[in-house]
Amino acid sequence: MTQILTTHVGSLPRSQDVVDFIFARERGDAFDQAAFDNCMTAAVSETVQKQKDAGVQIVSDGETSKISYATYVKDRYTGFDGDSPRNAPADLKKFPTFLKRLAADGGTPKYARPMCVGEVTSKGQGELQKDIANLKRAMAEHGVSRGFMNAASPGVISLFLQNDHYPTRDAYLAALADAMKEEYETIVASGLDLQLDCPDLALSRHMLFNDLSDDEFLKIAASHIEALNHALQDVPEEKIRIHICWGNYEGPHVCDIPMAKMFDTLMRAKARYVLFETSNPRHGHEWAVFRDRKSDIPDDKVLVPGVVDTTTNFVEHPALVAERLERFVNIVGADRVIAGSDCGFGTFAGFGAVDPDIAYAKLSALAEGAALVR
Repeated sequence: MTQILTTHVGSLPRSQDVVDFIFARERGDAFDQAAFDNCMTAAVSETVQKQKDAGVQIVSDGETSKISYATYVKDRYTGFDGDSPRNAPADLKKFPTFLKRLAADGGTPKYARPMCVGEVTSKGQGELQKDIANLKRAMAEHGVSRGFMNAASPGVISLFLQNDHYPTRDAYLAALADAMKEEYETIVASGLDLQLDCPDLALSRHMLFNDLSDDEFLKIAASHIEALNHALQDVPEEKIRIHICWGNYEGPHVCDIPMAKMFDTLMRAKARYVLFETSNPRHGHEWAVFRDRKSDIPDDKVLVPGVVDTTTNFVEHPALVAERLERFVNIVGADRVIAGSDCGFGTFAGFGAVDPDIAYAKLSALAEGAALVR
């Protein structure tokens, strides 16, 4: 019998000590670097232990040291300064009273999003090497054999850190791909799997490209995949995961581009593992896209559907998790399905809709549900 493995998208709730250090760095306040490093090491160890206790088999560092999954690059690469324009997703603009409520309740995280104002080059891999060392140390300490580390895709960087330097959008994407290439290769060389976070392939449709038709947006998305695949040219495909999402926020999501339209783009990415949303009410039905396009799923792709939601504090019943997984097992077989989450539980430091203890309860339900699949 094939066991359904368990994982998640990457980010997990951070402790208040971690958040305080991250925002001290974000604000440019003075802080003790050794104390910062010790705090991150201890927090990653605790995060890995909690994942193991919940039944997660392919673990991450929870993105502990990062301010967010995309804008962390401003701290590790040159060329970023000032602030990028904020643009609320189109679905929230359709419901202005809800958007106002989110803002008033602190439901929209605030953090620096500088513009690209100069050449993007690496400041060195020192911070990344610390993250890798912390995760590998924690895995060894707690007896976990398989882990992954997140990295921003060129496309998602271009979404949040917009271009005010390169002559064209494609030139900016190419520069980002060249700059990020070493980060991707460093992660895989360490023995970890690499996860590329690519909400630009869906979220950006209703956040940055509202003026385009869906077909015009698909051309943009194709250029993002081209840049990403270029950066991954020297990375083995079997070590790569890709995550697509429509925005990790509780909202109407009535402007989300359908998975049916993104399917071909997603399948062209150089990645063995494909992570996507299937739990939230706007995308729960889209498992049928994979059923109907079964013949178009490459034989080496492994599907990692989100079988627990990351925007509500409902804890899914394991039987429901098993039902969701069985749909995909019936499409590609148990050896090509891994149980995942819709998105991250700690996308932004200090911000998350799900209570930290409930986040791990959800991961426990994920593992219990995966064990029910036969």
